[in-house]
Amino acid sequence: MKHLLTNIKGDTFGGITAGIVALPLALAFGVSSGLGPSAGLYGAIFLGFLAAVFGGTPTQISGPTAPMTAVSMIMIAGVLQTHDGNIEIALPIILTVFVMAGLFQVVIGAAGLGKYIKYIPYPVVSGFMTAIGLIIIITNILPILGYYTENDLERVQKFKPQAEELIIENILKDEAEEGLLVLEDFRETIERAELISDEEILNEALILAKKETSGVVGAIRSLPRALRAINYMELLLALSTILIIYGFKKITTKIPSTLVALLVVSGVAMIAKLDYRPIEEIPNGFPMINFDIFNQFSIASVSPYVFTAITLAFLGAIDSLLTSVVADNMTKTNHNPNKELIGQGIGNSIAGLFGGLPGAGATIRTVVNINAGGKTKLSGIIAGIFLLSILLAIGPVASKIPAAVLAGILFTVGVGVMDYKGIKAMPSMPASEVIVMIVVLLLSTFWNLVYAVGVGLIIASLVFMKKMGDAMEETSDVKTLKAETSWTDESNFPEEMKEKVFIKHIKGPIFFGSTSFIQVLAKQIPATASHVIIRMDRVPYIDQSGLYVLEDVLLELEKNDIHVLLVDIQKQPLYLMKSIDIVPDLIPEEHIFNSFNDCTKWISENLA
Repeated sequence: MKHLLTNIKGDTFGGITAGIVALPLALAFGVSSGLGPSAGLYGAIFLGFLAAVFGGTPTQISGPTAPMTAVSMIMIAGVLQTHDGNIEIALPIILTVFVMAGLFQVVIGAAGLGKYIKYIPYPVVSGFMTAIGLIIIITNILPILGYYTENDLERVQKFKPQAEELIIENILKDEAEEGLLVLEDFRETIERAELISDEEILNEALILAKKETSGVVGAIRSLPRALRAINYMELLLALSTILIIYGFKKITTKIPSTLVALLVVSGVAMIAKLDYRPIEEIPNGFPMINFDIFNQFSIASVSPYVFTAITLAFLGAIDSLLTSVVADNMTKTNHNPNKELIGQGIGNSIAGLFGGLPGAGATIRTVVNINAGGKTKLSGIIAGIFLLSILLAIGPVASKIPAAVLAGILFTVGVGVMDYKGIKAMPSMPASEVIVMIVVLLLSTFWNLVYAVGVGLIIASLVFMKKMGDAMEETSDVKTLKAETSWTDESNFPEEMKEKVFIKHIKGPIFFGSTSFIQVLAKQIPATASHVIIRMDRVPYIDQSGLYVLEDVLLELEKNDIHVLLVDIQKQPLYLMKSIDIVPDLIPEEHIFNSFNDCTKWISENLA
């Protein structure tokens, strides 16, 4: 507690400044997700507060971020489509996924797995981040142009026949569940069908039309219609927002340009009473727990989204720990990665219970906090409290913010989140890494963010294993001592033994990606040889595949009456070789030496 009070002035100013930066972004991310501005604000409040209390980075400011929102947005759209756009049924499932993601983060942190996050290949991260930027940009073009599906009556009308078919199908399903035999008596079906109103058909048609316009592909398909029916007032508000965001930065960076754009454009629109589309209403009062998460929970309803929850957990972990590194560099401190993940997980779980979006450590907000004087956890706590006070004080006013303003803010976020460093480096990078990046980029943008990361990791792993195998093959040659440049400690090897004893230098791990060169070892040793020395000084690791391939090679050599001498084998390979009795069945204990000099002495005494 005393530690929190050592920098009250700096932490207060840093927290409030970070909260000011977070406000427009939280509202924008909430709208972008499909759950409304309140979801973004609730996420920023609860995650920001709890991650600061329980996390392992004192100056970290957490809240909804572009990557987390992009994955959440796609998941939300999928759940809504599954439940015919009924948000009351879909919302508990969506929030349960958010809670699960937080719990997964707690498990990752508690298990000490935070240190392994850094092993995700850069091309995968680069392609993913650029795809997120493209998704945010493309999906916000329609609201910038003022195009909304519900206003396109011509498009909605085209889906009425399909809507009627779906409604009839639902009636037949209900009757089947009730045990009614439709083929024996159509009267009940007809009576129920006659009760269907035009409004119900139109609502179903609207849901189908929204499905067609959702996501990147839907936005691209809808672009021609949007360009034919541009709402110039919405376009003007969005462009004004974008211009202020970029232009105000050239005047000063001390005041967040997104906040200036939000206040100026929204203020002008409200005061002038312009004809614009406002954001969804933000509920008054303190956020309440959504108890439907518990009342409607079932394994069957959430099991399809477990992988999405895991993806959110790992994505939030990566995002947060990268920001923690930035904070460390600025403050000359060291964060606790596992504690940070536990704090992020607690924050995301509790935020999900209250209807908030999941998030992570936010780099820009954290940097703003540090530059404004924040040094301890108190700054993050104050940022969360500040956002809560904003919600309670001006919630009804914030509900009048133009949707086009938030679309403009999100457009600039999309532009900023793209990995330009990775894009610029593409011409000079290895072709395999560029391919991984492009595959992740395209699959994430046009197919599925979650699966794209999995595909990218698999391709990157295969590429890595191929490169490791090639490197092993290039550096590990079997030659006589006369044909090979001797290592320093091999200079005194008996001259008369150089045609009978072959030396194998193995460098690097022996694993399933590098077994091909091991397999040909037995064939490379001529029949005139009586012994082969395998130098394993530089083999730190051997896996099960490599172990069994090595066993086959040793059996082949033994069959040809060629005996193996091991030099300087490390602990892990020796342990595995003993576990399946390679030692002592194929290689006696006395044929294992700690140094090449010991091996040379044995050869001189026993073979000369």
